[in-house]
Amino acid sequence: VRSQIEQVVQDVELSAVKTGMLATAEIVQIVADAMSRLQRPNLVVDPVMAATIPGRRTLLAPAAVSTLKTVLLPLASVVTPNVAEATALSGVRVDSLGTAREAARRIFELGPAAVVVKGGHLTGADAIDVLFHAGTFTEFAAPRSSIGAVHGTGCTFASAVAAGLALGDDIPAAVQRAKQYVTGAIGQSFEIGRGARILDHFWNSSVRGLY
Repeated sequence: VRSQIEQVVQDVELSAVKTGMLATAEIVQIVADAMSRLQRPNLVVDPVMAATIPGRRTLLAPAAVSTLKTVLLPLASVVTPNVAEATALSGVRVDSLGTAREAARRIFELGPAAVVVKGGHLTGADAIDVLFHAGTFTEFAAPRSSIGAVHGTGCTFASAVAAGLALGDDIPAAVQRAKQYVTGAIGQSFEIGRGARILDHFWNSSVRGLY
């Protein structure tokens, strides 16, 4: 992992970085060390802990959670936990907008510049994401999809936030644009087999007409 990061940094200028599944405390530490040397780029941390597909595979070792909280989150521009991840990071059981706000505030106290608690696994007609940034809560709502399981929504959201930051958006604008992008990608998702649906990443692009 260290070698891969070093090769990328030597080859291209980084405008933003997004992390996903890091698996072990050692990898979390290596990534944090690299981000520290890069003088805090636009870092979006998707604190992936378990797959949300049936069976819920563990993707972050329990011992690595503490390392994530103490060494990587303080370097982050934005942290994007889902309900279960926000619960694990904050100690607050997230089951409502109120508890999502409290969890976001507690995660913010770990050091990131902003926290987005994603509301896809809460209930209600709308899926509402809660952003805590610069002492202010902002909610981003979209109609909740009823089309069933869709793979990759959390990873895509965090990547879209990072892309927005790389393009010069401030944090609220990057989160808003990411919310709109993922909502559209869910709405245009498609099936390729018997598993979860696949996001249409080109739903708002002329590239979509090529396939």
